[in-house]
Amino acid sequence: MQKVDSRKKYLSFTLSTTVTTVVIFAIVAACTNQQAKAKPNFVYKDAPSAGVVAKIGDQNISDAELIGEDKLEFFELKKREYDLRMDRLNKLIEERLVGAEAKKAKMTLPEFMEKKVIGGDIKISDKDYKKFVAEKKIPESQINPQIKERINAYLQNQKKQEKVQAYVAKLTKGSPVEVYFTKPKMDVKVEVGEAPTMGPKDAKVTIIEFSDFQCPFCSRGADVVHEIKKKYGNKVQIAFKNFPLPMHKDAIPAAEAAQCVKDQSADKFWKFHDLAFKSQDKLDAASLEKYAKDAGADVAKFKECQAAGKSKALVQADMAYGEKVGVKSTPTFFVNGQIVSGAVPIENFSEIIDEELEAKKM
Repeated sequence: MQKVDSRKKYLSFTLSTTVTTVVIFAIVAACTNQQAKAKPNFVYKDAPSAGVVAKIGDQNISDAELIGEDKLEFFELKKREYDLRMDRLNKLIEERLVGAEAKKAKMTLPEFMEKKVIGGDIKISDKDYKKFVAEKKIPESQINPQIKERINAYLQNQKKQEKVQAYVAKLTKGSPVEVYFTKPKMDVKVEVGEAPTMGPKDAKVTIIEFSDFQCPFCSRGADVVHEIKKKYGNKVQIAFKNFPLPMHKDAIPAAEAAQCVKDQSADKFWKFHDLAFKSQDKLDAASLEKYAKDAGADVAKFKECQAAGKSKALVQADMAYGEKVGVKSTPTFFVNGQIVSGAVPIENFSEIIDEELEAKKM
């Protein structure tokens, strides 16, 4: 996941200022009894009504006002807290439920886990190893014996977790664990607009992606998008919006070229989309024209569109809209308004998509 660092200068200033302040404070604190600077007078009370978090003068401050434009940051904090709670809950489930089974078998929990749940050593097949390398797009030239060992260890640990989860699922099938805290949701109204799409307009789930053709994480995100389409078919509609980052010099030209192809047809756009993401190291003008041609676009019309600069405004509009709805990094997805940040695996999307599809049945 790549982010726009709009506060780099501020952070640099803050860092140097903080270091200087610490040094000065150490000197002053050693010589004087100087008191801390004055700060606002706060008094903590119960809220006078739901949704009110503070009162300045005679004006109530709502939670929405407090969060302001930082809603994404607040949501990510809540999501991290939720994930941490679920991790802790899963550990407690293992300790209590699997621990009880271990006690019945007169074994320690680690011993029971190893012998009865996991079933001894797990071997990773060459097929599994190669599949992982291909999915993660790890160049063979970068894999040395140490890296290969780490990959195998990771895959072994993953298979162990799958076995533990399957065992816990079996234990809780007839007696579910009751959870009294809820998963945070952030529903943002994001319009498809004139973005190129795959899938029917009346699909039950709409995924809107903000992406950058030069961002390596976006390339992985593009692969996951196709996995989603393959798994869910016409149940989902997928839309693409441009959000080229300033550090990627070829990202804006690629986005503008993609828009010119999209002007000819959405199908040709998606073919161009795949070609560009598969060759991120070749996004020069000649290569972009080749991708357009290979996608089936009329090259003369493509060149005419580029020369006229017709796509510049469309790309800028996508970027402005992305900032408006809270996009801070690429790729960023909105699944029926719920945000998913980064090149995460399909499982992260499936959790939301399945919930949305189930909700539509009610």
